[in-house]
Amino acid sequence: MAKDKKAQKEAPQEQKGPEKARHSAKERPRLRSRFEKEVAPALLKELELQNKMAVPRLHKIVVNMGVGEATQNAKVLDPAVNELGQITGQKPVVTRAKKSIAAFKVREGQAIGAMVTLRGDRMYEFFDRLVNIVLPRVRDFRGVSTKSFDGRGNYTLGLHDQLIFPEIDYAKVDKLKGMNVTIVTTAANDNQARTLLKHLGMPFRA
Repeated sequence: MAKDKKAQKEAPQEQKGPEKARHSAKERPRLRSRFEKEVAPALLKELELQNKMAVPRLHKIVVNMGVGEATQNAKVLDPAVNELGQITGQKPVVTRAKKSIAAFKVREGQAIGAMVTLRGDRMYEFFDRLVNIVLPRVRDFRGVSTKSFDGRGNYTLGLHDQLIFPEIDYAKVDKLKGMNVTIVTTAANDNQARTLLKHLGMPFRA
């Protein structure tokens, strides 16, 4: 009788183990899976590359939000840090002035903005949301410029305000803040980078 009670007590514990492990497994970003299965083979053929390791890919995405008012009032930087964290899902780093500029009343080392560098799964998730959800929310959106490459295969996109991100609550925003999104790739040139981003869904202007 005592053995039966002990067996009944242990039975639920044995069932909970696999259930916990199954739910704790993180799903692979859909864009990352699509890149490996569809985009990479297409780029290999389209760019006429001999080695699959030479296929251009996303390296990192840097989201930078400058807050000029922080030079006069450091507290205005707090909302920017919070909002950038909500947008990217990662804790931002406060950026500081590299040198003093008297005309703008900026001192060396003074906090002037916030920045996040995304890699891996978070990078793919952010890019997926950017091209499929965020950019279509821009008013009168007709596509992004093809002239914002830096000559080394990297692309920078300027966004006028943070309200186009669905994570931001309009009622809690005290001021509109613009930001730059720099997409760093492993492409050998701008043409390769443009082809990569186009395959990943970047809506370039016709």
